[in-house]
Amino acid sequence: MSDDILTIEEVANYLRVSERTVYDWAQKGEIPSGKIGTVWRFKRSEIESWVNERLSSNTKREEPTPPVRVRNILSPDRIVFVTHMTRHDALVALATRLATAPQIKNEKELIDGILRREELMSTAVGRGIAIPHVRLSSVTDLVMAVGICGHDIIGFQPVDDIPVRLLIMIAAAHNQHTYYLQTLSYFSAKLKDKALRDALLSAKSEMDAFELLAQE
Repeated sequence: MSDDILTIEEVANYLRVSERTVYDWAQKGEIPSGKIGTVWRFKRSEIESWVNERLSSNTKREEPTPPVRVRNILSPDRIVFVTHMTRHDALVALATRLATAPQIKNEKELIDGILRREELMSTAVGRGIAIPHVRLSSVTDLVMAVGICGHDIIGFQPVDDIPVRLLIMIAAAHNQHTYYLQTLSYFSAKLKDKALRDALLSAKSEMDAFELLAQE
């Protein structure tokens, strides 16, 4: 084999990642690669260029960040009046609804990602709000769902001891880091308004709640 042609094992060693990671990147077309028969092979020069591009500026890979417009990322059918009592069941129910959005390509990956993120650190931000969130390769564009609960949801760890009743669930693509953080910040700020929180908890329909959140 030419020194300029690398195997999965050699690329994994060079990048200091697992062979499985390199294989997944190749399968998804995320790394320069080609197949000889059934075996993946890589050009050293292309891998080096790919690494340099990523190291020089990850932000160049993102699309321009649009302002947060609730009507663009939420629809009334993704507002859920939650009846579940526990954090786990409420998150699964809301993620299942969020997975109906066309931007979500893998429901199981979304649910697993949301639950894994919650186990890592509680997404309860105080004032009875939690903002579960995740970035995944199977998400094509940022999208959200909202859960409204008439009772306390058990299992969150709120910083102010106020039980969680409002869930703002956000899923984004891997390359939407800036827009993702901007959206998290937007809802953290918007929901500081007690009148808005109370109105959401009193909403009689999904459309009523949607209009409250969509107000600029």
